[in-house]
Amino acid sequence: MTDSDRPLVGIMLMLGFCIVAPIGDAVAKLLGSSVPLAQVVLVRFAVQVILLMPIVYLTKRTWRMSGMTLWLTFLRTVLHILGIAAMFTALIYLPLADAVAIAFVMPFFMLILGKYVLAEEVGSRRLMACIVGFVGTLFVVQPSFAEVGWPALLPVFVAANFSVFMLVTRKIAKQTDPIGLQTVSGVMAVALMLPLVWIGPKLNITALEMIRPGFAEWSLLLALGLLGSLAHLLMTWSLRYAPSATLAPMQYLEIPFATMIGFLVFDDLPDPLATVGIVITISAGLYIILREGAIQRRRQTQSRGQPAEEVGVAAPAPHSALTSQA
Repeated sequence: MTDSDRPLVGIMLMLGFCIVAPIGDAVAKLLGSSVPLAQVVLVRFAVQVILLMPIVYLTKRTWRMSGMTLWLTFLRTVLHILGIAAMFTALIYLPLADAVAIAFVMPFFMLILGKYVLAEEVGSRRLMACIVGFVGTLFVVQPSFAEVGWPALLPVFVAANFSVFMLVTRKIAKQTDPIGLQTVSGVMAVALMLPLVWIGPKLNITALEMIRPGFAEWSLLLALGLLGSLAHLLMTWSLRYAPSATLAPMQYLEIPFATMIGFLVFDDLPDPLATVGIVITISAGLYIILREGAIQRRRQTQSRGQPAEEVGVAAPAPHSALTSQA
């Protein structure tokens, strides 16, 4: 923690994210039965562009890209579209809390990718926590899979997809401004989605068709774009005011908030087996975060020759810019 940190402000912003993100997911679930998927995704990114472009212009933020950074941003955008589309589809079939809880298998995928793709050092205890957390996720998946079939696996795909998304983001993070990156990514997403919704009706693909929404649907579509963009900004701002080690465990508050919103809006609650799985997944995820923080602190102590208690912890957040899924 530095002198410029304001942890209380960061915590409040992260709390805002944990509330806004599942509300956005609930809006997506409401839209799933009446608006085609491609149209929902298109409007989601179009609103993001409309909101962020004036910020980029007024603050003179850097948004121009070239070379490998531009190509990686394009790959990141494709991954973002696939992840959001998969999550929105999952929300049509699954209770809100179950879908969010299953997607929280992402920290385990991140750890595995770090070990086998980035050759990062990962100890046996963290690998064991990954296994335990994945078993907890299976507890959540099992009753949903028995009821709806393969769509219950979509949040697992979302977690794997966004793990790769985060690795790509790490590669370009130092070369790009966060808001500029989101703006460029939004423009790319709109450019990619427009041909899909144009060709969809010609191929008789219902998910790619466009409809003329009524007032209620337009209100929900605009709300989805606003909530998704706000959730991302809350996440970004929270990390400016507090260390990630302080904020990372708080992200698991998204699960109880999703449970509460799911109950209030859809009258859905996780069944007993899914509840046990959610508890296991949260426990394993928190263990990984705390273990990562302890290892980071020990490394900093060894490199600086300082007492351990004088060195801040910098554990990675469970997921980012899901954020969120919405």
